[in-house]
Amino acid sequence: MKQKVGSVQSVQRAMTLLKALAASDEGHRVSDLAKGAGLAVSTTHRLLTTLEIDNFAYFDPERALWHIGREAYSVGSAYVQKYNFVTPALPYLRKLRDETRETANLGVLDGEQIVTISQVESREIVRAISPTGGRVPAFCSGMGKAILATWSDNQIERFAERAGFHPMTPRSHRNLDTLMKEIRHIREVGYAVDDEEHAAGLRCVAAVVLSRAEDAVCAISVSALSSRLSPDRISEVGVRIRDMAQSLTDSLRGAA
Repeated sequence: MKQKVGSVQSVQRAMTLLKALAASDEGHRVSDLAKGAGLAVSTTHRLLTTLEIDNFAYFDPERALWHIGREAYSVGSAYVQKYNFVTPALPYLRKLRDETRETANLGVLDGEQIVTISQVESREIVRAISPTGGRVPAFCSGMGKAILATWSDNQIERFAERAGFHPMTPRSHRNLDTLMKEIRHIREVGYAVDDEEHAAGLRCVAAVVLSRAEDAVCAISVSALSSRLSPDRISEVGVRIRDMAQSLTDSLRGAA
């Protein structure tokens, strides 16, 4: 684990462990956490017990597994409450999930990445899920590209210079020319597609939700296995998401 300049090492290590705990519902053995974080088992155990004191971590003695603690949920909830559109968006996400039978997501641009802050999971046994709290480079994300398409070309170019391209699959964008070509298409059709650019075998279709000032508030999307979200189905799902995003936009403007 590389330490960032100006950071406090113990805090950075504890945050790494918290992220690992949050990424799994099954729990972790201390040895696995230590290996994943690149730490000694003794150091990992000391950090975990410190987190446990304030309920940020929980130890199950019967299974000898560590889990995320309830206080972490409280802190995460405060983050979500900052975005007052999350709760009003839930009925729209549920409707998208029910109509498409796939996982519906809501995300915001945080720095140079899209972070998923709300989600309604598909009821299918095999489903495509980027977990709540998960982060993806904006250029590899349907939600990211939907939001960026509302920006001016100059703003996108400056963003690309600052963020750079971080391809995650062979289909990810690697230069500004291909990105801008897709951005122009997104503006025409009103929705964006992640065509296996974040993960092989997964597709995502997204549309942006706007404020009264026509700024991007967030984006909503449907993610699915590529075998279920075939190219023939993308336009159908895209139009549905575009219309749902417009309905949510109208609702939020009315409530503002």
